[in-house]
Amino acid sequence: MPQHPEQPMPQQINIELGEKEAEGIYSNLAIISHSPAEFVIDFTRLLPGVPKARVHARIIMTPQHAKLLLAALSENIARYEQQYGEIMVADPNMMMPPEGHKLH
Repeated sequence: MPQHPEQPMPQQINIELGEKEAEGIYSNLAIISHSPAEFVIDFTRLLPGVPKARVHARIIMTPQHAKLLLAALSENIARYEQQYGEIMVADPNMMMPPEGHKLH
């Protein structure tokens, strides 16, 4: 029977959540851009009657971490839908920014 090298034990990480960060930031639009070295995700929100949106948070990550984020989101959406039912997206075009949208 072949021997398998022992898997390293996952390292326990303590994560601190500050008061400001615990409040969270509402976003209903994420704009994603990338280069060979990183993915940039700008979180903003579109409000009725307001023609301009402001970026409230920008997250920059490596392509590897972006792929891990995608897997984690997919897993969590599947768990959510298993518990609460399918998440309906009324308009699939909502997944793309409006035509002519630019970051300033």
